[in-house]
Amino acid sequence: MALKIPPLVLVLLAALIMWLVAILTPDLTFQLWGRLGFALALVSTGGAIATLGVLQFRLAQTTVDPRYPQRSARLVSGGIYKMSRNPMYLGFLLMLSGWALWLANLATVPVLPLFVIYLNRFQIRPEEHFLRQTFGDKYKRYCRRVRRWF
Repeated sequence: MALKIPPLVLVLLAALIMWLVAILTPDLTFQLWGRLGFALALVSTGGAIATLGVLQFRLAQTTVDPRYPQRSARLVSGGIYKMSRNPMYLGFLLMLSGWALWLANLATVPVLPLFVIYLNRFQIRPEEHFLRQTFGDKYKRYCRRVRRWF
């Protein structure tokens, strides 16, 4: 199952689950002043971070699709990748956090760590294994410099 589901599909699936959970648990809904603004800020920031990650890959002329790590032409470590080894996933998490805030339901919150756990296990670890094998010491040095998420 590792690397088989496109990350955007995972984001949409997580968002759908959060929405269904919110509908099924109306008693866990809360009120928060400024909720829309905070939610939009999280979604916008997440979208910007993910987009910067994609653009950096495009500039390096390497694949954005993590399901096919063998298509990785080069190790990308500049730009946003100086701050996070996985800015696209970080951006997705921030976007889902904004969605959770917009839904304003406590039952949606556990989906966020489950999303991270799934990504770490089934997306990031297989990607890192491939990158270690492909780029060797260069990738290991990069990992020592830059955190996985942020």
